[in-house]
Amino acid sequence: MHVPDGFINAPTSAVTGVVAAGAIAVSLRGARRELDERTAPLAGLVAAFIFAVQMLNFPVAAGTSGHLLGGALAAILVGPYTGVLCVSVVLLMQGILFADGGLTALGVNITDMAIVTTVVAYALFRGLVKVLPRTRRSVTVASFVAALVSVPAAALAFTLLYWIGGTTDVSIGKVATAMIGVHVLIGIGEAAITALTVGAVIAVRPDLVYGARGLRQRLKLRVNGELVDAPGPSDTEPTPVPVAARSHRKVWITGLVASLVLAGFVSFYASANPDGLEKVASDKGIDEKAKEHANADSPLADYGVKDITNARVSGGLAGVIGVGVTVVAGSAVFWAVRRRRSEDASPTNTETTV
Repeated sequence: MHVPDGFINAPTSAVTGVVAAGAIAVSLRGARRELDERTAPLAGLVAAFIFAVQMLNFPVAAGTSGHLLGGALAAILVGPYTGVLCVSVVLLMQGILFADGGLTALGVNITDMAIVTTVVAYALFRGLVKVLPRTRRSVTVASFVAALVSVPAAALAFTLLYWIGGTTDVSIGKVATAMIGVHVLIGIGEAAITALTVGAVIAVRPDLVYGARGLRQRLKLRVNGELVDAPGPSDTEPTPVPVAARSHRKVWITGLVASLVLAGFVSFYASANPDGLEKVASDKGIDEKAKEHANADSPLADYGVKDITNARVSGGLAGVIGVGVTVVAGSAVFWAVRRRRSEDASPTNTETTV
């Protein structure tokens, strides 16, 4: 759903740029509370994994494909504020290096794909886990539903933005019907990927899943004929993990290798059909004023390495480079945020009242 330059007019793009900048500023502050010794080492990896999986377009209907947006996955794994930053890093890398998503439309894409998906998904996810049984399976089920809903929500958000600042005269009702209809189907794929990934991490390291914290069912004791919670760790404390499993290194390496394999090899077999937005834009004529990307001559434009004629090698190498750049950029951002949190919490910055 990467919006290119020319779909949305300049004033609307400018406003969404301000919205995106404000949301990123808020997320940088909020991420200080989310990034701890468990999430900080993994946040950059989550961004790289989203980049890799976004290269895997899957068929959803005749002549149409879809790909992961990633907002729900990031929010559930590392927290909603950090999730906004993860997807924003991915979009920035894609726009600058791979000419995917317009540069003047960067605010539109961050607002739509990072903010809307993350906010909608995490709000729904938290609501579901409050009413479902406090089990790991409930987290996976809630992840599926939240991810499913987040995709048509993003499609609706784009439709509203196009209604406000679209550059062609097209029936907004037809655009809304087409966008939401195809993105419901894409949402099913998003939901499956999100649930499988969250479920896999929960199976080996439930303490690393931000959305699963505090969901352990407490033991009950009968006191004076009534059931009460047995003494135990508070909801804010991590679930105890065996000492041998506490290192993040194995999870980090496994995730990085999986990302490299997906982007460097599996992506070659992705569907070549246009994604949901591209298909709707072509069918409804909203791409009439689309502009060529400012970085169309980038050495990595269109996810291929310039001057390498073998499509498999070119695409695979571009994917590997993308994963590497994203994990480095993301890790640098989250390390800086984590360091700022540590500085804020240091004794020299703590005020003492008498």
